[in-house]
Amino acid sequence: MIALSSNCLLFQLSNGESVPCSAEMICIEIIGSPASVIDPEMLRHAAASVFHYFKNDLERETVTVGEFAGALERVLRNLGLTLYSGKNQQDILESDLSLLARESGVSLELFFFPRLRDELRYQLRQSPRMLRFHGLRGCVKRLTHARRWSARCEALQEQIVEYLRQCLTAESGQNECPLVVE
Repeated sequence: MIALSSNCLLFQLSNGESVPCSAEMICIEIIGSPASVIDPEMLRHAAASVFHYFKNDLERETVTVGEFAGALERVLRNLGLTLYSGKNQQDILESDLSLLARESGVSLELFFFPRLRDELRYQLRQSPRMLRFHGLRGCVKRLTHARRWSARCEALQEQIVEYLRQCLTAESGQNECPLVVE
C-alpha cells in the first residue's frame, strides 16, 4: 500500500472511488468554473482552511466531496459570500402582484393578503435563490380603486411590502433568500 502524502486528503466520490487531492488541486477545479465570481485568492485561502480543518483538526484522511463542499460553503457564507450548490434551486421565482389583486375578486384586500401569503409559501417550497414580486404599483392602484397615486396608495404599498417581509421571515425557516418587490 502506498502512503498518502502529508498534504493530501482522500476525497470519496459518489461512485465509491477515492481520489487523493491537495488544497491547491481543489481550488483549480472551483476557480475553473465559468460561473465563479468569487475572488480566486479568497477562495484559495478558504479551501486551504477547510482542508486544514479536516486534515489537522479532525485528523481525517478521507472526506466526501459533499462534506468538503458543505464546509467550504459555510466558511464562504460566514465571510459574507453565498454559493449556490444547485440543490434543486431555481434561480429567480417571480410572481405578479397585479394578477394576484385581479384574482382576489370583489373583496379585494380581504382576499388579497391571504392569497399573497399562499403565493409566497408556494414559491418558497421550490427553494428559490431569490423571490421577485413585480407589479406593485398596478396592484396597489387596483386594490384602492385609484386612478392616480395618492397617500392612500403609498400607505397600502408600504403595508404590502411589510406584509411580505413578515411572511418571509415567518415562512422561510432555513431557506433564506432575498426578496425583491417592485
